[in-house]
Amino acid sequence: MKQQPVKLIECPRDAMQGIHDFIPTALKAAYINSLLAVGFDTIDFGSFVSARAIPQLTDTREVLAQLDLSETRSKLLAIVANLRGAEDAMTFPEISYIGFPFSISETFQQRNTNSSIAESLHTVEQLLELCDKHQKTAVIYLSMGFGNPYGDPYHKEVVEQWATALTERGTKILSLSDTTGVSSPEKIAELIPLLNNKCGSAEIGLHLHSTPETSLEKIEAAYNSGCRRFDSAAKGFGGCPMAADDLTGNLATEELIAFLEARGEVLNLDTSKWQEALSLSAQVFKT
Repeated sequence: MKQQPVKLIECPRDAMQGIHDFIPTALKAAYINSLLAVGFDTIDFGSFVSARAIPQLTDTREVLAQLDLSETRSKLLAIVANLRGAEDAMTFPEISYIGFPFSISETFQQRNTNSSIAESLHTVEQLLELCDKHQKTAVIYLSMGFGNPYGDPYHKEVVEQWATALTERGTKILSLSDTTGVSSPEKIAELIPLLNNKCGSAEIGLHLHSTPETSLEKIEAAYNSGCRRFDSAAKGFGGCPMAADDLTGNLATEELIAFLEARGEVLNLDTSKWQEALSLSAQVFKT
């Protein structure tokens, strides 16, 4: 089992993307700035994708221009869905990580990126080359990693096949993603060790969409299985609007923090800044 320091990836982009009412750019930036002050490893802040697909994030460039990166230790991550988006993202030196959703469900890959799995594998190859050229790191999300609602073939060998293909091509960070909230502690406990064993030195993370009732048992299964990279969002906001899953929601960051601290993990987060961010989230998500 790989022993790695815990990395927390806070995902305001995922939390905001499915909200229909447009969140003002200044409010988005203020919220992300508040998260940058907390001390998370990474902030998944925006995306370079079609405005028609995700209209909420059309102002990613404008948000980026308003971020204060002068005193944060957090790195920025942006999502892309094709080569054009990747090339756009490469022009911003402030961005350290470029995320790409690689679905092991053919149906969802078409829905999400308008491309086949085979075409998307080629996109990953090009993305990895661009990242090497521009001193960035690709984060490849193994989407529908716990099953899919479309009847596409799914079993652990499919996960293993594509995870191996991606890491053999040079993927350094692979995030196993439950896009529709169908994961279980048993599946997590099976897949995390499998990928850690099969994917060499690649860092294996977890991006779960989950209901609040089942999130803690999934966090525990992942942690006990050796996962040390977790995506989450404040108060569990968010979900994937492209999956027709009625926005299942993310892991709640506050629940994840409480679990990890109870296990003795030193997270080095500024708790007062975190409380400020939680307070501001009420304005962003109108709760």
